[in-house]
Amino acid sequence: MENYFDIIFSQVNITLSVLLIILIVYWLITMISGLDFDLDIDVDVDVDVDVDVDMDTGIEGGSMDFSDVANAEVDREHVVNKRTRKLKWWQIILIYFNFVGLPFMFTFTFWIFTWWIISVLGTLFTFSYDNSFGFVIVLLALVPSLFFTKILTTPFKSFFRNLNKDGDKAVDFLGRQAILLSNISGEKLGNAEVNVDGNIMNIYVRSLDGSALNFRDNVLIIKQSDDKNYFFVSRS
Repeated sequence: MENYFDIIFSQVNITLSVLLIILIVYWLITMISGLDFDLDIDVDVDVDVDVDVDMDTGIEGGSMDFSDVANAEVDREHVVNKRTRKLKWWQIILIYFNFVGLPFMFTFTFWIFTWWIISVLGTLFTFSYDNSFGFVIVLLALVPSLFFTKILTTPFKSFFRNLNKDGDKAVDFLGRQAILLSNISGEKLGNAEVNVDGNIMNIYVRSLDGSALNFRDNVLIIKQSDDKNYFFVSRS
């Protein structure tokens, strides 16, 4: 037993072992206490990048919390450049290995776990956990761990597709009344507050016809955007 402990926390494997422990602690705390750090950060940043990725960051006066970051799901449609330019190599990797289409921390945890397993077993069977060759084993293990991650996480795609970010059955917002939490007009997105069976939920909204709608206006949710990231609303 002590020998296995030495292997897991050897100079070769200690980095992945510590990272895995941190992830395990994170998931335990999240499951047991429902950890939720409300940062209340107003986000109004124009980022000049080649990829348009929506990570639930509270546009126009919204807020971003810890669970949003941890469970943020990057949709395939958002990774494709709006200017229809070809995908970059790292975008293709994200899509192929399921870092896109599933909550990032979920896929990331699977990746670190499989990488750790392969590294520990590889250094154990080659007796390289205490020498420089072990670092080569760990680096080489990165590639097969990605493929194992893809295999293990693919069955979860249909499961997460039918859930919202909080893990509950998706709510049908269409036809409901909402209260605007910011001014919107044209293609500008904002936040709105919806009361669903006594539960207050925040959603991203956009004016259906582009007309100006003001803070605290009562609006009607008409339809959902094609990328399922926000809703079109009109004055009720």
